[in-house]
Amino acid sequence: MTTLSLTQMQAISERHPDVFAGSWRKTLTGWAVGLGLVAYLAFAWWFFAVGAVLAGGNWGIAGTYLADWVSYEVRPQIDFKDDRLDISYPRFSAYRADRHPQWLKFEPPSATASANKASASRVTIEIDGSDRIEVTPTGVVVTNGGETLDIAIVPAKSITVAGELPTWATQKKPGEKITVDFGFAGSAQIDADDVNVRHRFFGWENFFFDGHSPYWGKSTGEILALVFSGERIDPQMSNAALAWDNIVNNSEWQHGDVWIKMLQTIVMAFVGTLFASLLAFPLAFLAARNITQNRLVNQVAKRFFDFLRSVDMLIWALFFTRAFGPGPIAGISAIFFTDTGTFGKLYSEALENIDDKQREGMRSVGASPVSVQRYGVVPQVLPVLISQSLYFWESNTRSATIIGAVGAGGIGLKLWEAMRTNSDWENVAYMVLLILVVVFIFDNISTALRQRLIGNKASH
Repeated sequence: MTTLSLTQMQAISERHPDVFAGSWRKTLTGWAVGLGLVAYLAFAWWFFAVGAVLAGGNWGIAGTYLADWVSYEVRPQIDFKDDRLDISYPRFSAYRADRHPQWLKFEPPSATASANKASASRVTIEIDGSDRIEVTPTGVVVTNGGETLDIAIVPAKSITVAGELPTWATQKKPGEKITVDFGFAGSAQIDADDVNVRHRFFGWENFFFDGHSPYWGKSTGEILALVFSGERIDPQMSNAALAWDNIVNNSEWQHGDVWIKMLQTIVMAFVGTLFASLLAFPLAFLAARNITQNRLVNQVAKRFFDFLRSVDMLIWALFFTRAFGPGPIAGISAIFFTDTGTFGKLYSEALENIDDKQREGMRSVGASPVSVQRYGVVPQVLPVLISQSLYFWESNTRSATIIGAVGAGGIGLKLWEAMRTNSDWENVAYMVLLILVVVFIFDNISTALRQRLIGNKASH
């Protein structure tokens, strides 16, 4: 291999200045583009204060939200009532005065406070291993990681800590409530009035049967035995029908309502896409310059499509929600308006790119104008148009979820309602997974149909 000297390189560059100048320009252009991109990213970082947002983010809460997707909490509350302790649970909890979790133990009740509360003289809450909370009418003892926190309580008056607080306990000011953290296993807030415990477990609680079902708390084997060979629990229906009814009408997970809302979302996407395709198809012939020669008609059709698609689907959903009220009609209308504009543009561009030889052949045999379009144009573009419509049908299944959150009905509205409570994140995870499964199924159906259409087109 021959190596050129510096003198030879200079001689070559003098004889061919254009070649070397062009190479330098390309190199400088590449560096300029790279530096411009870096400068733009730096400007965007500063303009949107990305660093401050990341630094000020509450990552602890984000972790809690993520944990709530795959876990649930049981939240007993122990109230101090002079010489006794009242044990209660949130309104929709499966636990109640006559039904307690195994890890909550108390001495025999001294009295019954009400139908929704149980009374005891001592309560022990087993958290994880040796970690526990022991509550009496005069104090609370918390054991966590081998350390012990002793808290004296004067009901409704004062809360006093014996010694210094361990690292897993916090108190903003003396005399105020104390928060103890057990990690993933949960936490507890201790005050002079009550002790609020949040005990966390992996999984989704009562996913199939809620606390009102006769199947609640039973093992899979016990449930199968009741369904297939047990005596009737309800004389009006079989045990299998009762089990299905309990699942569908689960008060905590609301499976039946969720499935109906998911079906509404699918119907919204299908009907909106179908109507948009049917309207955009004939209008696209007016917008295509090679089909309709009148320039004014072309421009009016094109501008109509631009108007419909320039307004985002979410904005249309807000508009129709005000016009028709919350519900699927608003969602169908939003998809219909947006997709009519998009389909009109795509269809008209497909028509403008057809091969005119087929039209000329039809005209040469004296075919009518309608026949020319029917047999000379439609066969060329129909597979492409249907393929585009199928893609948007699958895409609109996702879009219908978003517009549902603003009142357009479907699963999106129910998802937003679950998120607003800021406590039912396991329900949010359930609906998100359901949406992913439905989108996955429709994506595969749409892809298979599109490939079939494209394959048929190629075979001809």
